[in-house]
Amino acid sequence: MKKVEAIIKPFKLDEVKEALQDVGVQGLSVIEVKGFGRQKGHTELYRGAEYVVDFLPKVKIEVVLNDDQLDAAIEAIAAAAKTDKIGDGKIFVSTIEQAIRIRTGEFGEDAL
Repeated sequence: MKKVEAIIKPFKLDEVKEALQDVGVQGLSVIEVKGFGRQKGHTELYRGAEYVVDFLPKVKIEVVLNDDQLDAAIEAIAAAAKTDKIGDGKIFVSTIEQAIRIRTGEFGEDAL
């Protein structure tokens, strides 16, 4: 089992969600986050004063899936989230040791 974490631009969330559903991903978690990478934030003007916005609003999507779904899920996220502009985001993949469905007590891939 793998966990895919994708940090994307907020306005791309619906497109990414639909793309994941199209490749058979059944569930996901969404978290509103703030951060910066190479984009380094930007400056804004408010009531005549200029200030730096270091942490930009992003959305973090977390999906745990079977190994055989991994490549399709990564491709779906990358294609749906891409704008060809700086700040499109990142995708991280990690291994999951165990998953347990609380309601039924199912383990492993059955719990997904």
